[in-house]
Amino acid sequence: MDNKSNYKYLLSDLTALKGVGIKTTNLLKKKKINNIFDLLWKLPKSYTDRSLSSKIKDLRIGEVQTITIIPKKYSFPRVRNLPNRVLCSDETGEIDCIFFNSFEGYVRKILPIGKEITVSGKIGYFRNKYQLTNPKYLSENSSLIKQKHNTYSLTDGITEKIYNKIINQIIENLPLLNEWHSKNILQKFDNISWNDAIKDLHKPENVGTYKKNFYQRLAFDEIFSTFLVNSEIRKKIKKIKKKRKKINFSLQNDLINNLSFSLTNDQLRSLKQINKDLSTSTKMFRLLQGDVGSGKTIVSVIAALNAIKSGYQVAIMAPTEILAIQHYKFILENFNNYCNPEILTGKTEYKKRKKILNDLLSGKINILIGTHSLFQEKITYSNLGLIIIDEQHKFGVNQRKKLSDKGGKDCDVLVMSATPIPRTMMMTIYGDMDVSLIKSKPKNRKPIKTYSKNETKINEVLNFIKSEISKKNQVFWVCPLIKESKKIDHQSAIEKYKYLSKIFNDKVDIVHGAMGKEEKDKVLNKFNDRKIDILVSTTVIEVGIDFPNANVIVIENSNKYGLSQLHQLRGRVGRGNKESSCILMFKAGLSENARKRITILKNTNDGFKIAEEDLKIRGYGDILGFKQSGLKKYNLADPIQHEDLFDIAEKEIKKIEKNNIKINNFNKLIKLYDKVAVINETI
Repeated sequence: MDNKSNYKYLLSDLTALKGVGIKTTNLLKKKKINNIFDLLWKLPKSYTDRSLSSKIKDLRIGEVQTITIIPKKYSFPRVRNLPNRVLCSDETGEIDCIFFNSFEGYVRKILPIGKEITVSGKIGYFRNKYQLTNPKYLSENSSLIKQKHNTYSLTDGITEKIYNKIINQIIENLPLLNEWHSKNILQKFDNISWNDAIKDLHKPENVGTYKKNFYQRLAFDEIFSTFLVNSEIRKKIKKIKKKRKKINFSLQNDLINNLSFSLTNDQLRSLKQINKDLSTSTKMFRLLQGDVGSGKTIVSVIAALNAIKSGYQVAIMAPTEILAIQHYKFILENFNNYCNPEILTGKTEYKKRKKILNDLLSGKINILIGTHSLFQEKITYSNLGLIIIDEQHKFGVNQRKKLSDKGGKDCDVLVMSATPIPRTMMMTIYGDMDVSLIKSKPKNRKPIKTYSKNETKINEVLNFIKSEISKKNQVFWVCPLIKESKKIDHQSAIEKYKYLSKIFNDKVDIVHGAMGKEEKDKVLNKFNDRKIDILVSTTVIEVGIDFPNANVIVIENSNKYGLSQLHQLRGRVGRGNKESSCILMFKAGLSENARKRITILKNTNDGFKIAEEDLKIRGYGDILGFKQSGLKKYNLADPIQHEDLFDIAEKEIKKIEKNNIKINNFNKLIKLYDKVAVINETI
């Protein structure tokens, strides 16, 4: 097959490579390397330049050096565990080549007496003489040694020699692909082609230039391919025509004026953007992104009531039953005059459930709150016009689109997330959506005071807790594990519950992930009804639960959490107008990064700033728990280091959209970077 112009070669099965059989293929597939293209992204962990040879007298100890020598004398000790030794020399001096666990015949074969041999390896020094231990690279042909060699993190069962041979074969057969970027874009990367960039990635001319233009070019391709797909999905969604919803601003003004607080400018701006989407003939697909406690819920409820006033039904989907109940109670208590809400959960009895389904079909129920069950096949809406998905930041592109489709063409979609993420990650994860940001907190919200305490100061913490309880306040006490672990030195939630129960008697309860939903909800309801003062918990309280009377949270082993997770946990308090506190407990001997995280959290309540800092400290791999987000980990691109590349990609996409450039122009790019499935599944 002529590979030189055929990109499909790169998508071929691994067995298309010479010398790669079923065994090697299976070993690589275990590492999610499924085709030739995937192999290119198993990057060298280091480059060794063996091209420059040296004389023995000029050798540098501790560095990889290449020398041409003549073996002079063998030393094969008959005592076990002693190495075989070959004395070698050039015109400037002598060096010992040392071989551990090697056979005499092997040593004689690779280093024959009197033959000129080129060797390479890390130079040592022992008993006033240079030595080279277990040299990997030896040949009578110096050209085979005097070159650049890559070191890879190898798959078990595959040697470095074999892996380099495979990579070299791919590079030799690399297709000459036509360029997909504009001249303007290429100029930003010194006009380096994709082919040359790939070659430089594995065989750089100058190791010192690694991660320069060729690396950036390939990182940009990754980013750009993602942005292209998001753009295509946005365009397809915008083509879906729907009935305009007539926004009743007198209703909206009445709702806002009757609130006990004033909406922030961010809330008002977001509401304006949502209303504009609702009233256009194109389908809304919008993310309402806000920090914890920023007031997203009230914005979404007003939007829901606007849709209802236009004659449509609304479905609000929450990730948990307890959060669904919270939404239902909030709407029932505050907006019962404007709508007919109902809640549907796994606990809803059969008779009640049947009535709800009938009332939903007839249109009597105009706002239904629940979990994923809202979109079961048996549930039929009379005229669903708006879907609100709360706290579903882990949903990917495909999942969001499927939910949207269930509502029909006239159904708008509003997704809410209380997980602040850096702009570069937002462009990747939510690039298929329009975004409204709420950064400012309601005026009545006081900043949460954050303290750090060594666990040896627990009595001080307990005295503070007693004082808060005496003021009729409630407390979260968060522990990392359910049970004690011998491997990880964490205080368990169960042990802490027992400890606190001895001090505070029956005013303490516990909730954790190993409990059933019914048991868990029972405890949370007790806390909500203020029947207990302290709730010991694992991180199950991290998302979505709102208890206005809880104004203290204690987080044990806070140094074990990431910044964003700590911020999410902290956001469980401070929901009312009382002064709130977060106490970060830690053990002695904090790492530098742990100290940095705690300091950042003490200095700011800004979730977006915290997310940026978290990204810098930990990297983006799984920083915010986006395992199911549809965020495919980039091989080369980094949202922090390559922020400039994200900006370039964004501007280029805007040009493409403005000039109506067809996505077909980028087919090879999209297919190579595995984006076809995303497009096919979502369009």
